[in-house]
Amino acid sequence: MSSHPVDQLPPLREVINAHGLRADKKFGQNFLLDQNITDKIARHAGDLNGVNVIEIGPGPGGLTRSLLRAGAKKVIAIEFDPRAVTALESLQEAAGEQLEIIEADALSLNLKDIAQEPRAIAANLPYNIATPLLVGWLEQIYTDGSSYQSMTLMFQKEVAERIAARPGDKAYGRLAVLAQWICHVKKAFDLPPNAFTPPPKVKSSIVHFTPRQRRDEAIDFKAMERVTALAFGQRRKMIRTSLKDYPLEELGLDPTLRAENLSLNDFIKLAHRGEI
Repeated sequence: MSSHPVDQLPPLREVINAHGLRADKKFGQNFLLDQNITDKIARHAGDLNGVNVIEIGPGPGGLTRSLLRAGAKKVIAIEFDPRAVTALESLQEAAGEQLEIIEADALSLNLKDIAQEPRAIAANLPYNIATPLLVGWLEQIYTDGSSYQSMTLMFQKEVAERIAARPGDKAYGRLAVLAQWICHVKKAFDLPPNAFTPPPKVKSSIVHFTPRQRRDEAIDFKAMERVTALAFGQRRKMIRTSLKDYPLEELGLDPTLRAENLSLNDFIKLAHRGEI
């Protein structure tokens, strides 16, 4: 990456110490300070030139710096912790109009309202809100068409494996079906706990999402949420029990299967029938 004004800023550890910005469990914070890793995440986000990139939970701004240096047209960083907002002030001064910092709860925002297209999301997500954020964005992409050209997101490794799982995998479930129905999903790479300050008790993974072309099936997102919740809510039971209100044999589905054996296309058929 070429030189950028943010390269003149002090190291992130100095920023953290200067502002007493200790990671707080209630915010789900684990700070990623290794510039080589944040640069790698930015590269996995693809070509960011001309793209408005939304970042959730920037903390002291490690990934933010990498996204700025990667050539994003603008980075809109949403931070809930007022201590981190203060710590980001020097980064704001260095980046100028290329960076906008919004102090808010990401769960309460419609990201389309704060960033123009083309837009992407890149974030080391706070683990305590990662799944509801993802499901909300997937619904938005499906309902509104391709709202985001990509999403490059960090999750606990266990959650990332659930998102990328295939039928028959132990981790295959509701998240895999929803994510892969709407996006091409690729688990990019893992990060060890010692990459973070403080080190979490779990490994982390980067997952890259690229929206699929809109499918022909006019299925309501809630219908897919409903059938996957029913199926995987009783995942050890045969679908003749968990999905007893669906015409399984009429849809060509073996009633003795379990939810983990159903393909994405099977769930699409079920969700479509669930609307009739």
